[in-house]
Amino acid sequence: MGSPLRVLHAVVNMNRGGAEMLIMNAYRNIDRSKVQFDFLTSKEGEFDQEIRSLGGTIYKIPYISESGHIKYLRDLHTFFKKHNNYKVVHSHMDRMSGLVLRVAKAEGVAVRIAHSHNTRSEGNGAVRLYKWYAGHFIKQNATHLMACSTDAAKWLFKKSGTAEILKNAIETERFVFSIKTKKQIRTELNIRDEAFVLGHVGRFNKQKNHSFLIDLFAQFQKEDKNSILILVGEGPLRNGIEKKVRDFQLEERVIILGPRSDIHLLLQAFDIFLFPSLHEGIPVSLIEAQAAGLPCVISDVISKEADLHLGLVEFAALNDHADWAEKLKKIKETNLNRVSDAETIAGQGYDIQKTASRLEQFYLDKIGGDSG
Repeated sequence: MGSPLRVLHAVVNMNRGGAEMLIMNAYRNIDRSKVQFDFLTSKEGEFDQEIRSLGGTIYKIPYISESGHIKYLRDLHTFFKKHNNYKVVHSHMDRMSGLVLRVAKAEGVAVRIAHSHNTRSEGNGAVRLYKWYAGHFIKQNATHLMACSTDAAKWLFKKSGTAEILKNAIETERFVFSIKTKKQIRTELNIRDEAFVLGHVGRFNKQKNHSFLIDLFAQFQKEDKNSILILVGEGPLRNGIEKKVRDFQLEERVIILGPRSDIHLLLQAFDIFLFPSLHEGIPVSLIEAQAAGLPCVISDVISKEADLHLGLVEFAALNDHADWAEKLKKIKETNLNRVSDAETIAGQGYDIQKTASRLEQFYLDKIGGDSG
């Protein structure tokens, strides 16, 4: 049959972010005899070892924040000249994809995909201004556009009609709720059966808004002495959040687990999923939470597309603590019998096996089916 088509994914690193989780979920489920993934990154990532075990190659060049504009572009040109076998480059760097795809085009890469996973750029004013400049190169250098939602497409591409919407799909069956697993995980975490557990999964950065979470929980736990908050993730703001937990004297009530590979099990132990992000595309963790049958209270700036219409999502205003507290209280008092509906979620396009198959066919079609 010949060698598989090798697709180069451009990312900053392969840690557990939403874009990276989609890539890895697809990678695990794609037919790797037909399509193989390689990665152009700038930093070590949590998934590096697994990528290599699946047959992928990881290349690294210093990120622009370390090397500067001129050297970053020079490094990109050097890379694509040296590795001129790639027919497909799939860039997941939001506005920065403009620079990657501009160089890829100059070096003769035929299929150049820009993929939007967000609805806003990170960084200070100068950083966002530079990203705005870089984003201008997407239109003339990308051959195809992808996005996780219509909002994400509108943000990066200024329109949504021309972008292929590739939903942040998951292995839905892994998340089906089990009371046995809930008790098992709580035992492992030394949490009592009667505890009311609020949980969050996300990187410790400004976007995920952990400081708001601590403020909210500090008030909630005054009324509910059995409440626990679990935070899962890693990131630059973790130390600051840990200090805030100590300042509020909540060390006995807040559990910070760091990055985990067993999210599908940890979600079983939660009673409510909290997600107060300042901006998002369609977060994978929110899809996973609904697949686990978890009631979710999320910020009202997140796309309405994130609600899979299972009666599990409540939107709340970030400037209104009382709104959040009221919704938490209502969910706790309602105490609905928790069930999962993997079939409905899969039917809405969030089944990774179908998404991986669709992505595989997309790549092969764009290079004319030639995977030799």
